[in-house]
Amino acid sequence: MITIALDVMGGDHAPREILEGARQALKTSEDLFLYLVGTEEALSAFPDHRRVEKVAAPEWVEMDEAPSEALRKKPRSSIRRAFELVKKGQAQAVVSAGNSGVTYACALFTLGRLPGVSRPAIATVLPTLKRPAVLIDAGANVDCKPNHLLQFAIMGALFAEKVLGLERPRIGLLSIGEEGGKGNFLVKRAHVLLSESPLNYVGNVEGRHIYSGEAEVIVCDGFVGNICLKVSEGVAEALGEMLKREVRRDPLAMLGFSLARRALTRFRRRTDWREYGGAPLLGVNGVVIIGHGRSDARAIRNALFTAKRFVELNLVEKLRQALDRKKSSPDLQAIS
Repeated sequence: MITIALDVMGGDHAPREILEGARQALKTSEDLFLYLVGTEEALSAFPDHRRVEKVAAPEWVEMDEAPSEALRKKPRSSIRRAFELVKKGQAQAVVSAGNSGVTYACALFTLGRLPGVSRPAIATVLPTLKRPAVLIDAGANVDCKPNHLLQFAIMGALFAEKVLGLERPRIGLLSIGEEGGKGNFLVKRAHVLLSESPLNYVGNVEGRHIYSGEAEVIVCDGFVGNICLKVSEGVAEALGEMLKREVRRDPLAMLGFSLARRALTRFRRRTDWREYGGAPLLGVNGVVIIGHGRSDARAIRNALFTAKRFVELNLVEKLRQALDRKKSSPDLQAIS
């Protein structure tokens, strides 16, 4: 049985959509046990279930609260208590669609970092024309140093190998040009560090290369990564809506749309962030899945399945062992 602590109060549509996502996940998976953490009022809306334990938390964190303030002023918040369940060994993972900064801070404060990791990072899986790719960091660290980007590359490569099954994934550094001399100071210095490392570094990649499959691991700081992610989501949603509007205007197009419905459905699933549910926070001593603030029930259900899969893969221990091996390499002694 896989046990997961779910922050019922996290997200724009909490608690209703969070609870519905939990219900769908429990219905689909028989080996899933959930700790639902939230206010008594919110939890009262969920029927008793043999694979659910309700954990009351009188406080919750708003989406716009500062992490330092939330940690200090709300020690009984739902996200804090969810992490405490993991620390105590009762739950094996945490899932939250709430304030990502607070989730990050709680993970560091409660679970701590893996040895050798100075900055945990969010890894998001993206579809490409070739194989899936990992974007890291997708929003955990706004201000980074060059060695942090090297560390992200190491963790991203390990994630691509262990989770996506990609052997020796190609690593690209997101910049404004392919030439090594382009970019700001952070990118230029990180380019040098990556070039000198034993990683399979293919050089700088531009934004247009993210979805072409030029690299399986795209490295950037969290500020740039989060913008890339949000722009991608916006473009996908806008294109889908534009296509619907054009199809409605033309009867022949409606016919063609009907004939191509299965292919379009597969395309939508590949490009819909809800299908992935959430992204792992790599580098902390536990499985932490950060969901989108706009997560609906389907996204929460899939985020729970993602957490379940990572627990089953023993991802944290594999990362720990792989980082230990990487740290023994003379070329990577400076990553921390």
